Amino acid sequence: MAEEGFDQLSNEEQELEELRRKKLEEMQKRAELERQAQIAAAQRRVALKKILTPAALARLDNIKVVRPELAEALEQQLIALASSGRVKIPIDEDTLKEILSAVYSQMRKEYRFRL
Repeated sequence: MAEEGFDQLSNEEQELEELRRKKLEEMQKRAELERQAQIAAAQRRVALKKILTPAALARLDNIKVVRPELAEALEQQLIALASSGRVKIPIDEDTLKEILSAVYSQMRKEYRFRL
């Protein structure tokens, strides 16, 4: 009877250890994803510093504070335009405003609902 209690305790300890192991793996995966996201953000920032004038970069930072989803779409568009050579580098504030207007109007169309 004492052995039954020991086996049951051992089983519970094994289950507890398995849960701890799974939780640790989950935390490691989450930390790795966060690290990759930080690296990608840093690379995006470096690219933006290369293709935008300081004034345009400041405007983009202001947009990011107010409308982060719009800033994300704008950043992607800017990097795509610069990498394809379809825009003159460095992008000044006026050109950024034009691109922002196009990205903003495209985003508004995507969210428009008809009843």
